[in-house]
Amino acid sequence: MKEIPKIMAIHDMSGVGRCSLTVILPIMSALGCQVCPLPTALLSNHSEYREFYFFDFTDHMEEYYSYWEKNNFWFDCIYSGFLGSEDQIDIIGNIINKVKSKNNKLLVLVDPVMGDHGFTYATYNDKMIEKMSHLVKRADIITPNLTEACILLGKEYCGERVTIPQIKGYLKDLSDLGPRISLVTGVVTTEGEHINVCYDKEEDKFWMAPFNYVDKRYPGTGDLFTSLFLGYYMKGKSLPEAMEEAARFVSLSVHVSNQANAPGSEGVIFEKIMKELYNEILEYKYTSI
Repeated sequence: MKEIPKIMAIHDMSGVGRCSLTVILPIMSALGCQVCPLPTALLSNHSEYREFYFFDFTDHMEEYYSYWEKNNFWFDCIYSGFLGSEDQIDIIGNIINKVKSKNNKLLVLVDPVMGDHGFTYATYNDKMIEKMSHLVKRADIITPNLTEACILLGKEYCGERVTIPQIKGYLKDLSDLGPRISLVTGVVTTEGEHINVCYDKEEDKFWMAPFNYVDKRYPGTGDLFTSLFLGYYMKGKSLPEAMEEAARFVSLSVHVSNQANAPGSEGVIFEKIMKELYNEILEYKYTSI
């Protein structure tokens, strides 16, 4: 691993509303990574606002990437998030092949952004779900929420609360799809504890880490979590340590934003607490399960 890892971040860019690349760029840069954006779409602001401009970048992605290839750029990691079409999923698969031909140690993280709270996003259809499943097979790490885990596994979403044996089964089944590491975010146990959980197939180990839950919704917190997790992981934190560090910062960002009565539509005001990225946890609470 290079001293400064180079990350290819394949995401949309929203001018207003802290999400996707406007979160990933500052967070991962602050954690010591060089972030190289490959846009999937350009938006004036994220789509939860009533009015927004949207420019689909699908037809330009391959040519854009071709100049990175011509310049013989090296990447340590590919990190993809929300994708807007079947074609984009195919394009990313081809890019993974090309980058791996130069770097057989390439780390691929796929955040399969497809739904939440039991519902698939309106932009996704069965064909896109099928193709996302193929992309997940190419990943080393995946970071779905519980809804997305159920979609990938073809399981019925049975509500927010799950047992520990049930979520361990989901993690194992997700890793059987291909990834070495499966991490499911925002899980609520049947006892009401809020946790993130992960599984390393090579080590055959499961971990869970509790986090402080704040009952306030902000768009972009999933992007914030995954960029934090990947940044800490690339710094050399262990899998459960990176998971717990990421959740700590997200929880603190939500708490600070809620206390400040920040507009929910604009995402969490993480800029106010960037120094907390370096106040790493002294005593971890994660446990093996």
